[in-house]
Amino acid sequence: MNKNKNKMEYILVFLKLYGEVMMSAPKKDKAPPPSSKPAKSGGGKQKKKKWSKGKQKEKVNNMVLFDKATYDKLLSEAPKYKLITPSVLSDRLRISGSLARKAIRELMARGLIRMVSAHASQQIYTRATNT
Repeated sequence: MNKNKNKMEYILVFLKLYGEVMMSAPKKDKAPPPSSKPAKSGGGKQKKKKWSKGKQKEKVNNMVLFDKATYDKLLSEAPKYKLITPSVLSDRLRISGSLARKAIRELMARGLIRMVSAHASQQIYTRATNT
């Protein structure tokens, strides 16, 4: 009997301390003030929020073979670039990456550009200077 009495006292103390925190405030029954606008009939559902997919980059349609104008532009402008990489050529001349690598080999063979650094994943070239 003594154990049950201790448990009951413990529960009463617990309820006194924490019971007020756990109970929610009583609801107030107030009527909304009358408005001058007529009440809407039939609410309907709100539309779900459509999540944006972020900024989408437009797909570029790069050439896989040189045409005459692009090839002439490669031979005239590309040797003047300070930094020449396959990605730079691909971006500026609108050619594919594999075509840009072959174009760099062509410019190297003609002596128009020189290699700065080569790695398996990135090759860096610059314009040839007379030093």
